[in-house]
Amino acid sequence: MKSSQIIKATSYSLAIIFVGLLIWWLQTDPTSDFEVSLDGADNRGSGAEAQDVKIGEYFKQFADDYTEMSETWPRFRGADFDNISKSPVKLIDRFGAEGPKIVWSKELGEGHSGAAIYKGLVYVLDYDEEERADMLRCYSLLTGKEMWVRGYTLNVKRNHGMSRTIPAITEDYILSMGPMCHVMCLDRETGDLRWGLDVAKEYQSEVPLWYTGQCPLIDDGKAIIATGGNALLVAIDCETGEKIWETPNPEGWKMSHSSVMPFTFGGQKMYVYSAIGALVGVAADGANAGEILWQTTVWNHSVVAPSPVCMPDGKIFMTAGYGAGSMMAQLSESNGNFSIEVLSKYPPRDGLACEQQTPLYWDGHLLGIMPKDGGPNRNQLICVNPDNPQEMVWTSGTETRFGLGPYFIADGKLFILSDNGTLTIARPDVKKYIQLDQAKVIEDGHDAWAPFALANGYLVMRDSKTMVCIDLNVK
Repeated sequence: MKSSQIIKATSYSLAIIFVGLLIWWLQTDPTSDFEVSLDGADNRGSGAEAQDVKIGEYFKQFADDYTEMSETWPRFRGADFDNISKSPVKLIDRFGAEGPKIVWSKELGEGHSGAAIYKGLVYVLDYDEEERADMLRCYSLLTGKEMWVRGYTLNVKRNHGMSRTIPAITEDYILSMGPMCHVMCLDRETGDLRWGLDVAKEYQSEVPLWYTGQCPLIDDGKAIIATGGNALLVAIDCETGEKIWETPNPEGWKMSHSSVMPFTFGGQKMYVYSAIGALVGVAADGANAGEILWQTTVWNHSVVAPSPVCMPDGKIFMTAGYGAGSMMAQLSESNGNFSIEVLSKYPPRDGLACEQQTPLYWDGHLLGIMPKDGGPNRNQLICVNPDNPQEMVWTSGTETRFGLGPYFIADGKLFILSDNGTLTIARPDVKKYIQLDQAKVIEDGHDAWAPFALANGYLVMRDSKTMVCIDLNVK
C-alpha cells in the first residue's frame, strides 16, 4: 500500500473514531452524578460542634438616659406583620440637595439581623467576633448611644455573616433567637434575663443553612418558636419559661429560615409556618391549641426564607429562591374543619417569586422583587393580582432593577434598599411603577439585606457590617 493510501486510511479511521466519541459525548449526561452544592451547606447544624452555652451570662450597662418616644416597630414586618407602617408621621418623598439625613451609624459584626424599635430604643442581635458571643444590643433611637448589652459566649463560624434575626419586643419582654438557635427572653425595661432555651439541644433540631433566619414571635405573652425537631412548634410562657404546648412532628419536618405568621380565618386563630417539608397551620388558642389544623406537602423545598403571606380571603402565598418559584393556595373552613387547595404552582420565570424578602400585600395586590432566575423580569419590582400571580400588572422596568434588599410601605410610599446601600423612594400604585428619588445611604454598602424598622419618622437599616439611622421626617 502506498504511503498516501496509508495516510488517507488513517485519516478516515481517526475521523470515524472522532465522530463516535462526539456522538457518545453528546448523548451522555456528564452531570448525572452531580449534586448542586448550596453555599453554606457544610455548616449545617447537624454537623456543628455541640457547645455548652450559658444563655444571657453577660450583661453590661453603659447608660440609662434616653429620649422616650411614642412609636414602635416591635418585630419582624412590624406590628401587623404586613410590613406597612400605619404611622401618621409625614415622610419625605425626595432627599433634597443635601442628600439623606444620617442621624447615626454603628459598626456591627458581619450579618443581616434587622432592628426592632420600642418607644425610643433600638434593639438588634449582633454577633461580636472579638468576644465570640451573641450580643443583644440596645441603643437610643435619637442618638445611637448604646444603653446596654446582654449576651452569651458562642463560637460561630462566618458563613455569609452570622446573625440574621429580628428580636420581638413588647411592653414587658424582649425575645431574641441567635444564629445557632439560642432563644433568650429578657425584661424589656432592665434587660434582666428571664429564661433561655437551646432549641437545637432541647429538641434535637437541625440548624438551617446559613444559620437561623426565623424571627421569634411573642403573642399574648407567649413565645412562639418553630423548632423543626422533636416538636414542630412550641409555645412558652414569657414570664416563667414554662412550656404551654408543643406541636408533634411525626414527619420530621425541619426548621426553615421562614418565620411563623399569625392568621385568623374561619373564626380560628392559627400560626402559619413554612417548614422544610410542608406548609402548615397550627391552632393558636382554644382547646386544640398546638394541634395541626391543616397541611400541604406540595410546598416542599430545601431552602425557604420568605414567610407566608396570608390574605383576608384565605389565600396564602408562598415563594422561595434557588429555583423553587411560588405557590398560591386557598384555605377553606367548614364546621371547624380546615382544608387547603393549591391553586397554582410555578417556576420563578412564570410569575411573582422572591428569594429572600417576603412580598407585600397592599391594596388587593402583591408586590415583590423578582429573583435572579426570574427570566426577563429578574431583579425588578413587580405587582400582580393575587387571583393570577403569574400575570404582571406592572414592573419597575429593565432600567430599574434591585437585589435581595428589603422593601416596605410607609406614609403611602415605597422604600426599597438595594444590595449596595442605595435607598429608593417610589409610590405604590395599582397601574404603574412611579419612582420619586434615589440616594446612596450606606457608603461602600454590601449585602444590605436586613429588613427595615421605622418609628417616629426614623428609619433604621443596615448592610452586612454597618447599621444606620436616617431621619425621613418632613421638616
